[in-house]
Amino acid sequence: MLPRLLAAGPGKPVSPSGKDTLASVCGKDPGIACRLVWDVTHSDRAADLTKVFFAGPAQLVIRIGYVLLIAVLLRMIAHRAIRRVTARAARGVGGDGTDRAHSLLFRERRQQRSTAIGAILSNAASLVIFGIAGVIVIGDMGLNLAPVLASAGVLGVALGFGAQNLVQDFLAGICMLLEDQYGVGDVISVDSTTGTVEGVSLRITRLRDVNGVVWHIRNGTVSKAGNESQGWARAVVDFPVPYTHDIPRVRQLMKRTADAMWREPAWHEIILDEPEVWGVQEVSSDTVLMRVTARTLPLRQWEVQRELTERLKLALDAEAAGDGSGAGAGEAGGAGAITAPALATPGASVPAPAEAPGQAPGAEA
Repeated sequence: MLPRLLAAGPGKPVSPSGKDTLASVCGKDPGIACRLVWDVTHSDRAADLTKVFFAGPAQLVIRIGYVLLIAVLLRMIAHRAIRRVTARAARGVGGDGTDRAHSLLFRERRQQRSTAIGAILSNAASLVIFGIAGVIVIGDMGLNLAPVLASAGVLGVALGFGAQNLVQDFLAGICMLLEDQYGVGDVISVDSTTGTVEGVSLRITRLRDVNGVVWHIRNGTVSKAGNESQGWARAVVDFPVPYTHDIPRVRQLMKRTADAMWREPAWHEIILDEPEVWGVQEVSSDTVLMRVTARTLPLRQWEVQRELTERLKLALDAEAAGDGSGAGAGEAGGAGAITAPALATPGASVPAPAEAPGQAPGAEA
């Protein structure tokens, strides 16, 4: 009996009859593999080998696979929720303009912004989920997590100090996307550079100016940016008229001309509101500067400004020509009439005033 107990070893229970049992070989909670091998062979060595080299690693592999499966499922659920939220945000709000083209442009802009934000959130969700899964797997493999986490913290602090400009660029890029400061296709001014945005990433913004030069600007260095493509723009026309013109009548003529342009179907979709004549902007010894404004779609203010300037010029010329010709052109000077200044012809003499009836030539009046 004593040799049998010594052969069993300390802490290994045996049956009173001296034979090994399932509990003595596979433990109080035997696994399926160890139980199966014991039932088939009744060999303690085979059961021990199965427990050490097969059951333990298989259980660890199954546990790791289970953790990874849960992580993949959570990642799929998170990505699906993010896609739904970003898709709803992309089609939820329309543009500020009234025409269909502007609405489509605004929707495309929101789609690009939503896609960028969705990519950031998806990457962040994947990083967090698989990071937690990796920590659990390392713990299941028997590694001590305390030194690993401490080393990771020290490494993160070192990288934060060494790459603080890079971290600043990434944080600024995230804020730009979340706040919708500008997007692809916008015309912006950053410091002394003005151009069209061709790309916005988390680190840099790519601009192309009017000369075709591509500028790469770090997001962390953008302290002030002016966006000319958001909301609406204003066309400002400063039109000079001669000093002697009747200003109230000129103002009415400008108002009629601007309103006629606004009511045309081709321009009604570009000019958002009824144009306004702000009046006298500046006075000099020869001219009076009159200002007319109109609220337009973004980046369309220049064509409205050119067209409105041309129409004001033609309208004032036609009014001056109409007042200076015809049968009624000389009646009492036309109170408030817009008359073109007389043009002095070289070599032309000024006609002498007509003599009063009964007055001798050369006599003083």
